[in-house]
Amino acid sequence: MRKRESAVKNAVVKYGKERKNLLPILQEVKQIKNYLSRSDISEIGAEMGLSSAHVYGVASFYHFINLTEQGQNIIWVCKTISCYMKGSNDIMMALEERLKIKIGETTSDGKFTLLQTNCIGWCHKGPAMLVNDEPYTDLTPENVVQIIDSYYKK
Repeated sequence: MRKRESAVKNAVVKYGKERKNLLPILQEVKQIKNYLSRSDISEIGAEMGLSSAHVYGVASFYHFINLTEQGQNIIWVCKTISCYMKGSNDIMMALEERLKIKIGETTSDGKFTLLQTNCIGWCHKGPAMLVNDEPYTDLTPENVVQIIDSYYKK
């Protein structure tokens, strides 16, 4: 079985079938597959003895758990008032121009998905963004393009 196919079973074995372990299981499967499909939600429910509706309800509550396929790298730009006042709108415009996509879209090569979110905990050094789990702060339109270009070199 491929790693992606066994992600649910492996996560349930790792954390256990108790209801309290649902969130870590959702996070683990999302980490491996980059999103949770409908079949993942159904399989998690079946493995844990929970309804798919319950699993979906928990998964959809957390915006960092993606329920649609995303790019290889997910960019989260902070949209709080603090970051906005420091220029996050300019950052978003620079990202859209460099990536040739709008908020909520994925690049045609599948390399990036561009999203906005409320506070990521770095507003004191805003504007700020996350690329996957890596925070970037004190952003400018120029350095944000350099950051994105560095991911194309990886």
